[in-house]
Amino acid sequence: MSFLIFVDWGMTAILLASGNGIVEMVEKILQLFPMAIYHTDDNNLNIALKAVENRQSHIYDFLLNSSLLHREVLFHAVDYGENNALHLAGRLASDRHLQHIPTSMLQMQWEVKWYQYVQNFLPSHFVVKKNRRGRTPDEIFQKQHQKLQDKSKQWLNSTSNSCSFIAALIATVAFASSASVPGGVKQDTGEPVFENHLAFSIFAMSSLVALCCSVISLLIFLAIFISKHQDKDFTTNLPRNFLFGLTSLFISMAAMLTCFCSGNFLMLKGQLKYAAVLVYALTGLLMAYFVLKHFPLFIDLLKATFRKVPERIYKEYL
Repeated sequence: MSFLIFVDWGMTAILLASGNGIVEMVEKILQLFPMAIYHTDDNNLNIALKAVENRQSHIYDFLLNSSLLHREVLFHAVDYGENNALHLAGRLASDRHLQHIPTSMLQMQWEVKWYQYVQNFLPSHFVVKKNRRGRTPDEIFQKQHQKLQDKSKQWLNSTSNSCSFIAALIATVAFASSASVPGGVKQDTGEPVFENHLAFSIFAMSSLVALCCSVISLLIFLAIFISKHQDKDFTTNLPRNFLFGLTSLFISMAAMLTCFCSGNFLMLKGQLKYAAVLVYALTGLLMAYFVLKHFPLFIDLLKATFRKVPERIYKEYL
């Protein structure tokens, strides 16, 4: 495994390790030289402020859970511009951090969660404390994240619009399928001709699942589309709704494909059924390939939504 270390001349080893997220080095240095907690760089940033500035969540958690003496000094310190840890957390992360996060919505979610996470472990008066330029942490966060928030809104609205169209299309087809009976009904009793066939039961259940899930997905994406998209909504509400809507859409697509295959299987006779099975299998493999290709992004969205602080580094998608 290779590491890319960004070196700034004039900093000590523990500051470099903190800025680059090397927890083992920070821990070892503090064991051998406890006074290293007082090391600062040219801007008076200590190891805690360097971790906050560089989004090093592992370093920050380690310092929070450590039994160091004068630990409060680390988190209550300010730089030469009178910026505390919350001011630094409110700044927009550098491109070398954001480029590893696949979408602008996840980038905004990470930024909001990191800001709130740092805020939870600081005194309440840090929120309204102003730096030398007279700006509070909230003002810095709003100003520096405005473009990213607008970009996230645009991505979310565009994706929700496309998914809503697909969900509406599936709901239309599923409703038409549920209203039709493959093979017709018996004239004397009105019961389906293929009532006792397994394929007919699969057809009936899959059409119901496709209809319900597509309608649910449509409603969720419409709710996302008309929401206000405030910055705090990117922590849980918007990603969770988007995740549920995407899950319902995938289930409806799979159910719709199952509904078509089972209904078509009932209409075929003889050896055509065996030939159709190959077509069904090929279609299922193509759909599975599409799902697996985008599954890592789905997992990242799942972890980022339900984790208290998302992972700092994401896999890059080509």
